[in-house]
Amino acid sequence: MTSLTLVRRIAARPSLVFEALVAPEQIRQWWGPDAGPVLLVETDPRRGGSFRVVFRMLDGTEHESTGTYLEFDPPHRLAMTWRWLRGGDGDGESRVEVSLRPLGAGTELTFTHAQLSSDAARDSHREGWSGALDKLSALFAARA
Repeated sequence: MTSLTLVRRIAARPSLVFEALVAPEQIRQWWGPDAGPVLLVETDPRRGGSFRVVFRMLDGTEHESTGTYLEFDPPHRLAMTWRWLRGGDGDGESRVEVSLRPLGAGTELTFTHAQLSSDAARDSHREGWSGALDKLSALFAARA
């Protein structure tokens, strides 16, 4: 098993960033590695609740992921299972953890995707999550 960790500084308070991680209307604005559309977002944002997201990449491929919220501690921490239903590596369940820490007027977001099955899966997820988190950062930078 392998993992990846990404860190971003975001120009918004942790409570606003946390909301962007779980609110469907906000997830639609940043999810996915490129500028392709998010087609469906369903969330039940609470410990034990689930999420499902379907997005289309610019190359036309569609991807669908789902999971269950394992930890739900707004505005500090979020952890969830992760499984691809369509697209992705299809290698079973992994774990996503997000920690938010106040940093001046903004937030330091630490994102970890763990229990990945291979280095190739890690590298693919790094590319995907890097694009998505860059879009999340840009979303708040545009509002500032």
